[in-house]
Amino acid sequence: MTDPTAKKPRRTSLRRRLLLGLFAYIVILFAAVTLHGMVFNERAEQLLWHTLLSNELDRVEEREASDPGYRWTNTSDMSLYDSNVDVHIPPVLADLPPGVHDDVSIDGQERVVMVRETSGHRKILTLDITELEERESDMTMTVVGSALTMLLLLGALAAWGASRLVAPLGRTAQRIGALRPEQQGQRVELPRDASAELEVIGDAVNDYLARNDRFVERERLFIDMASHELRTPVSVISGASELALNSEDTASSTRPLLERIRGSAKGMQELIGLLLVLAKDPARLQGMEARQQLGPLLQAVVHDHQHLAEHKDLSIVVEDPPAGDVLGPPAIVQAAIGNLLRNAIENSDRGAIRIHVEAPATVVITDPGHGMSPDEIGATYSRIARGGGDRQGSGIGLDLIARLCEHLGWMMDLSSSEQGTTATLTLRPAPEAPAAG
Repeated sequence: MTDPTAKKPRRTSLRRRLLLGLFAYIVILFAAVTLHGMVFNERAEQLLWHTLLSNELDRVEEREASDPGYRWTNTSDMSLYDSNVDVHIPPVLADLPPGVHDDVSIDGQERVVMVRETSGHRKILTLDITELEERESDMTMTVVGSALTMLLLLGALAAWGASRLVAPLGRTAQRIGALRPEQQGQRVELPRDASAELEVIGDAVNDYLARNDRFVERERLFIDMASHELRTPVSVISGASELALNSEDTASSTRPLLERIRGSAKGMQELIGLLLVLAKDPARLQGMEARQQLGPLLQAVVHDHQHLAEHKDLSIVVEDPPAGDVLGPPAIVQAAIGNLLRNAIENSDRGAIRIHVEAPATVVITDPGHGMSPDEIGATYSRIARGGGDRQGSGIGLDLIARLCEHLGWMMDLSSSEQGTTATLTLRPAPEAPAAG
């Protein structure tokens, strides 16, 4: 069963999600551009070195073909090695295959090398690129710094843009969160810079609020009519029983029954009034609280429900009658305990229903019925959490007890075993009366 009081998972805001998405996009874009630039630069360098060194070797071979006595003269940047002429070729060059080779280190210098085999001998032309490599490193650092700066600027711009983008949504969410269910005529005012999608959301929320206002108004009209229709017959019953008791012609044998009718009618009048308050303005319930002794209250509840167990092999036992007092609307306290007792009677066939009080003001009712399975208890709590209540329908129902617990600070718990079901109702203990001085 899902616990309705469980802590909700923390969700990230739309602004944060937009920022993360934009930042990831920017990083991927820069990485792609940087990788593309590195590949392009490497290919351009290879093409440049190949063209430069190849043209130089072609020029040397043309001069040698036209002038057999021509000999290449090394410069500070370029050196030529011919296997037919040079005996001591650096070992790092001797084993290179034909082609262009970049970043070859010779005597601490970075050189680019071109190896060409013609007519059974090798020509190796080298070019010193140490200074170019240093400049390339400086340029790379400059580009990286510029890229990081641009990345920060774009990140700041994206953050500013995302904030501007979600600001109307955030303000609308705050206005929706400020709505109060007890107030009527509320509407969500959209910001002037709201988008078309946000306008659809706002219109839907306002439409819901308008329909909810109409529904609440219908509920109030129904409660007003139901209040009149409920109070009238109960008043008639109460008045008729009062007249019958005051009549000298009433037989003495029927007077206890009339007393019971009059007492039940009075309790029903109080209960109807309190239930109507719960339907209209639950906050007024606390203003109706009164101090009452729990012992006589339990005895009265047992007396009122004893007739339900007359045709069953059941007994109702109040163990160790309590001496403490509770604080609450008298009729509501009696009805809540009575409803739990009624449920215990209806779900038991034989044995003893035991009622005892745990300090300071907890009423525990244990029945000898068949018990409730964990699934049944879970289903009961689920109905209460959804506001669906006790669909089996006895007394004021578990759903109303749950609502009373919410508004009056009570607690209710159900547990079951093979021996039966235990209902625990924790009321508010009355404060100790000040000592007489």
